[in-house]
Amino acid sequence: MWEERYSKSGDYVFGKDPARFLVEHSAYLSPGQTALSVADGEGRNSVYMAAKGMEVTAYEFAPTAIARARDLAAEHGVSVDFREVDILNHDWPEDAFDLVAGIFIQFVGPDARRVQFEGMKRSLKPGGVLLLHGYTPEQLEHGTGGPPFAENMYTEDQLATDFAGWEILENRAYEREVQEGRGHVGMSALIDFVARKPG
Repeated sequence: MWEERYSKSGDYVFGKDPARFLVEHSAYLSPGQTALSVADGEGRNSVYMAAKGMEVTAYEFAPTAIARARDLAAEHGVSVDFREVDILNHDWPEDAFDLVAGIFIQFVGPDARRVQFEGMKRSLKPGGVLLLHGYTPEQLEHGTGGPPFAENMYTEDQLATDFAGWEILENRAYEREVQEGRGHVGMSALIDFVARKPG
């Protein structure tokens, strides 16, 4: 589905600028540290992290998106390790990254999300930081981005449960206007989640 969506688009579906969430949480992007961007799309977030001096790996399934991401990295003069990966069928490395970011990655339901989250948890080093950003179920009322499935969305209680035992630094649902390419446009029901892996 995603390859079809990207290949039919003549430009960057979600724009070239990083997600506002990532910019607002840039204090966590420490130069020299390792980072993983999950389901990275066309590179807007991984390229931003690399520009902050991080050593960035990006997982993405759609070849067209990866090609655009490489172009974007070249445009910004940064290096990112782009990998074509099916994150639901991937042997995630253990304790590999200082930071793992998942931004608008809600293309799966609860069962697959558990697989997704377990991989992200596994890949973080002890003491590493998870940055997660997406929609709450209220997003369905707005229809300005994301899948049309409430079960794919995040709630504060669900994320607190999914990351029980972690140090939760932020877990906040809110609404605001989003303008990120053609893919995310208009008033949106959002959630920001930041947590530190024990250890």
